Amino acid sequence: MTIRADQVHSKLNLALDHFRSGPKSIREGRLKKVSGFVLEVEGLPLPMGASACIWSQGSEYFIDAECIGFNGGITYLMAIDSIDGISPGALVYPANTPFMANGVYTIRNSVKPLAIGNQLLGRIVDGFGRPLDGKGEGELQARPVNTRSLNPMERHPIHEPMDTGLRSVNSMLTIGRGQRIGIFAGSGVGKSVTLGMLSRNCVADVIVVSLVGERSREVREFCEDILDPETAKRAVVVAAPADSSPLARAKGAWYATEIATWFRDHDKHVVLIVDSLTRFAMAQREIGLSLGEAPVSRGYPPSVFGKIPELLEKVGNGKSPHGSITAFYTLLLEGDDINDPVADTARGVLDGHFFLSRELADSGHYPAIDIEKSISRAMPRVVKPEHLMAARRFKQLYSRYMRGRDLLSMGAYAPGTDPDFDAAIRLWPKMQKFLQQDISEVAHFDGAVDSLMSIVAEAA
Repeated sequence: MTIRADQVHSKLNLALDHFRSGPKSIREGRLKKVSGFVLEVEGLPLPMGASACIWSQGSEYFIDAECIGFNGGITYLMAIDSIDGISPGALVYPANTPFMANGVYTIRNSVKPLAIGNQLLGRIVDGFGRPLDGKGEGELQARPVNTRSLNPMERHPIHEPMDTGLRSVNSMLTIGRGQRIGIFAGSGVGKSVTLGMLSRNCVADVIVVSLVGERSREVREFCEDILDPETAKRAVVVAAPADSSPLARAKGAWYATEIATWFRDHDKHVVLIVDSLTRFAMAQREIGLSLGEAPVSRGYPPSVFGKIPELLEKVGNGKSPHGSITAFYTLLLEGDDINDPVADTARGVLDGHFFLSRELADSGHYPAIDIEKSISRAMPRVVKPEHLMAARRFKQLYSRYMRGRDLLSMGAYAPGTDPDFDAAIRLWPKMQKFLQQDISEVAHFDGAVDSLMSIVAEAA
């Protein structure tokens, strides 16, 4: 067998790259204390975000962890998975560092994420990029992703509407490509159904779904029941359910954002759905409180209100006009309180919000979007003036009917007293039908606008 010179040269270069990437020395620390989720390690300084491996001597049990803080000579780690079986004084090594185990040196990687790229489409992974769908690990190695925030002057402005497939959104709350929307909802008002309709009907090249802190059973239900086979082929699902560690839940939102950013930077139009931003904030709260931060607002430490804008500002439009990230973030309103600190912080950063009404849901009105309380801040930039005026007129009629319906039900209103109320009463059945939509129905942008125009024209 003949080996060519270029083959030898290639193998030598690979070997050199392997040796250069290896550690220059062997470092280790010892587990000093376990306090809740935080593991205190002595003798092993690590930078923030660095991966580590904890090994209990005398066993083959390994725990993967990540550095979340330090104080003097103490490094604070948080485990990626369960810490059951850990022993006092366990040895701690940086990831990819050789350590002595059973008389031989061993190298253990902390996690083996799938590479971010086109081969990730159709896959289901956890918050660290590890496959959950049983399809095996990818052939390509994961590489670091540049997650630096863009210079705001380099972002391409929002200039075109996006077809969501929802009639009420396309007509009354038009979304632009690159916009970030919050979906504010209490429990049981159709949030999951609305997300399913958006994920199936949005006109986009790639769909990235992050299920953060939700029920484990909902992961499979979402992937098999809500995502149809065609949508699943262009979708990536990142699942970090409620039984995951706080670090894994927080990483779920970050990793999904990294995936969406990669596709955007490769000239793809991406829809990012994060369910939910509230669970992400709760995971960050657990991390912050474990590190000793003081709670400042309903138990949330200050770092949470810094992490939320940091996460949200990574999405949107990039430098290229050919790629975008249109993001939907759900926010769970406990007790339907719209003044929840997490919801209030997100509302100030996002480019609009949809409020799902319990009253509408209880009456069988789906999707239960309250158009009076909802707003799209980018709508005036992406629609024609006549469309914008028609949406305003529709909202005026809707609001006038809602204010006067009690008088109407009691028979205390005399027809002819208020022309706007008369028009609203006459058009109310059509308005209700227009705002409601079956889960399997798709209402494209042009058709939704034409329907809006025809209803408003009848009120003239």
